[in-house]
Amino acid sequence: MSESTDAPTPAAEASRPERDRPWVMRTYAGHSSAAASNALYRRNLAKGQTGLSVAFDLPTQTGYDPDHVLSRGEVGKVGVPISHIGDMRQLFAEIPLGEMNTSMTINATAMYMLAMYQVAAEEQAETAGEPVEEIVQRLAGTTQNDIIKEYLSRGTYVFPPGPSMRLITDMVNYTVEAIPKWNPTNICSYHLQEAGATPVQEIAYAMSTAIAVLDEVRASGVVPPEEFGKVVARISFFVNAGVRFVEEMCKMRAFVELWDELTRDRYGVTEAKQRRFRYGVQVNSLGLTEAQPENNVQRILIEMLAVTMSKDARARAVQLPAWNEALGLPRPWDQQWSLRMQQVLAYETDLLEYDDLFTGSTVVEAKVAELVAGAKAEIDRIQEMGGAVPAVESGYMKSALVASHALRRQRIEAGEDIIVGVNKYETTEPNPLTADLDTAIQTVDAGVEAAAVEAVRAWREQRDGDPAKQERARAALSRLQEAAGTDENLMEASLECARAEVTVGEWAQALRDVFGEFRAPTGVSGSVGVGDGADASLTAVRERVRATEAELGERLRVLVGKPGLDGHSNGAEQIAVRARDAGFEVVYQGIRLTPDQIVSAAVAEDVHLVGVSILSGSHMELVPDVISGLADQGADDLPVIVGGIIPESDAARLTEMGVAAVFTPKDFGLNDIMSRFVEIIRASRGLPAEVGEAVTAG
Repeated sequence: MSESTDAPTPAAEASRPERDRPWVMRTYAGHSSAAASNALYRRNLAKGQTGLSVAFDLPTQTGYDPDHVLSRGEVGKVGVPISHIGDMRQLFAEIPLGEMNTSMTINATAMYMLAMYQVAAEEQAETAGEPVEEIVQRLAGTTQNDIIKEYLSRGTYVFPPGPSMRLITDMVNYTVEAIPKWNPTNICSYHLQEAGATPVQEIAYAMSTAIAVLDEVRASGVVPPEEFGKVVARISFFVNAGVRFVEEMCKMRAFVELWDELTRDRYGVTEAKQRRFRYGVQVNSLGLTEAQPENNVQRILIEMLAVTMSKDARARAVQLPAWNEALGLPRPWDQQWSLRMQQVLAYETDLLEYDDLFTGSTVVEAKVAELVAGAKAEIDRIQEMGGAVPAVESGYMKSALVASHALRRQRIEAGEDIIVGVNKYETTEPNPLTADLDTAIQTVDAGVEAAAVEAVRAWREQRDGDPAKQERARAALSRLQEAAGTDENLMEASLECARAEVTVGEWAQALRDVFGEFRAPTGVSGSVGVGDGADASLTAVRERVRATEAELGERLRVLVGKPGLDGHSNGAEQIAVRARDAGFEVVYQGIRLTPDQIVSAAVAEDVHLVGVSILSGSHMELVPDVISGLADQGADDLPVIVGGIIPESDAARLTEMGVAAVFTPKDFGLNDIMSRFVEIIRASRGLPAEVGEAVTAG
């Protein structure tokens, strides 16, 4: 018999190397109201989330109060409405800002959000009897504050590029000393990939934006050259990770290599720690599908691996979308699921126990070298144009993104790029997750907007009812405008506006009056479409367009309009490009139009079809306004179609209102959509369904 012992053998003892600290774990959240969002944040923190990522609604992002005409239908839909310091106080009630790491996805109005955040923190310190200066020095987090990509993708810009860059420069110069742990700008390539950027474009355009910001800060002369490393050390990035795992991981290593070289050679930063590429990530929402949405879970997990497995290029913060974001607004449970994915990877696996897994890989090194070379060539091309700002103003960067997105769509339509559940393996069992679509997503209460409108009006009335407060607010806005006309840093004037209870709309309008507004190039007219390389299905659509034109004796004209504040124009641009390729004359005026402007353009251009694109959830407010506006103009026979993230129940209601067709992300075949355009136009003009059909007399 063998001798027994109570002591475990060496093989029984698991090896447990020391683990790295996990990345900051966030969920991108905010909706309805400051109070509702505050409750959500505190629940998420209690579940183990280690940082906050604030989603603001579109009026807040574009500098409008809830009662502005362009805010209609948008209040509280894609984020939380923050209209003044009172809202900011409520948003972070019982959340100690001196101990929190907060990311704010805000750009055009970033300066005012940071000013209100600082004032809210100061008030917390005063209430707690702590020194105000100490809590401000401890504030940690990020304002996205990358306006270049707003002109290219998200569309929440307000001011022209020059003044916008000045606001960013002022924030960098202010925070480097006043809030030294704050990242004043977060160079954001995430939305470039959403707009169609290839990995080379994503790297090159992000680096070109960083060069533009750093050059502006250096030229301002505020920070001494010997301290410029402090500026570089506070520049962070926000990156996208797609499902092409190896390429995306190599992209991050290429970012690390290029940033180290750029900051050393161009800006003379000698300290390696200050040259470190620091980035947060949200994985790709573009690839989330409405069809078989359960597949989004594995997509999200695979995409997270791309930015966590390589230790030398690991993300500092990660936020994941939810499986149902292609259907609508995720519920708290859906966000919890995404948070748990991060926690399982960080705490249950051994990922954080090892050095970089890919060092020495010839495959990885070759791919990184290819990406670096391609990005450098594109950066040089942009620098020859004068840099990122001229490349935006000329339309070059936007046209390049629309073109690359069009090519991607063509690959999907041709089956060259397989999307499981969309263009292959479409057979599916009934999905219990979406058996009741009305409960599978969160909806914003219809009363949220009315309550916000009433609240902001009451705020202004109460403020202005006190002569001293009214005068302080008036003086603060006057001081802001005066400073905007000089080269004075605008942070101090903005801080006084926050303390004086000025609203976001008032702050932004004061600067609009000085800086003016801007409409970025759409990129559609110069983009690469299918051209002469049409396949059989597009050729068939072209023939139907030509035949219909011959029957009507006029060109077929389509208007593509984006009402409200939704700036995600990628889908609208692809529809416009393909409609042009199909032979339609296309009227596309870009983003941020009122329903009245769309109606006026449709009547003036005498179009045959109006296409409305909305992804922000405001379709039930804005589409009826378009339909009623057309009726008021005697054009109620003009067909209207709608595209966007639209639940089935809403689509049914829109159809009842007279909408001719509703298209959602599952309708990925652009040629099929173009064919429907022809059918709808023919029906509206009393033509037989098929070209060449004889009309039978009744």
